[in-house]
Amino acid sequence: MDNGASSYRRFLDGDRNSFTELVREYWDGLTLYLFGFTNSITEAEEFAEEVFLKLYAERPPFSGKSSFKTWLYAIGRNTVLNMLRKRRKIREASLDGFYDVSDREDIERNHIHDENKKLLYGAMEDLHSDYRQVLYLVYFENFGVAETAEIMHKSERQVYNLLYRAKAALKKTLEKEGFEYEEL
Repeated sequence: MDNGASSYRRFLDGDRNSFTELVREYWDGLTLYLFGFTNSITEAEEFAEEVFLKLYAERPPFSGKSSFKTWLYAIGRNTVLNMLRKRRKIREASLDGFYDVSDREDIERNHIHDENKKLLYGAMEDLHSDYRQVLYLVYFENFGVAETAEIMHKSERQVYNLLYRAKAALKKTLEKEGFEYEEL
């Protein structure tokens, strides 16, 4: 049982402090993952809040069929997609231009330690959303292909294909910027 699962089980048993542990442990990574859907760190943070609120209020059962992190990121993905679908129906005006980019830089600085990862993450912003997601989950969050497939609701074969195409697109983007690398 991983640490997140044990903290969540303690929360379900009434230990409210364990929920704080969950938020501390998974906030940054989940927010950066959700950023791939929105391209706005402020919206990604709002979605992350919604995910943790859902855990706190609804207390969905964790079956243990996957790691807690995989389960949490899948909930995050479903939450974002549902909320974006609702927004499209309402046709809200986009507020992306009003969000402050400095918040994203703080989270990135705290979460992404390696300088090469920072450069790659910056180049990933120009990629298609699915490409950003698969690269982020596999290379930044160290999810396996099976876990990534579960989070993204795709088959393992689709994830392998996405990874191949995403790496090729990233390589092309990096070459345009004059980035020298050994191998992707």
